[in-house]
Amino acid sequence: MRSKMAEAVAFAKLHGAAAVDQALGTAALAGRFADADLAAILTHQQHGPAAAPIRVSDTHSLQPGTAGWAGFGAVSPDGDK
Repeated sequence: MRSKMAEAVAFAKLHGAAAVDQALGTAALAGRFADADLAAILTHQQHGPAAAPIRVSDTHSLQPGTAGWAGFGAVSPDGDK
């Protein structure tokens, strides 16, 4: 634990206390305290916020869909399945 705190202090001298505090908070929320996790989180946070995910419509999808399964298991008018 002492080595992790010493690492955090060293990172605070390089990146600033606010950045390290944010990274430590992120590490706590994610449960990430292994070796190099704090460095990885700091590196990730330096690149700015992640872009919002792009949602693609189904208009140009090659997926045929599930409409063919709509009647699966339904009873036909003859009483057959």
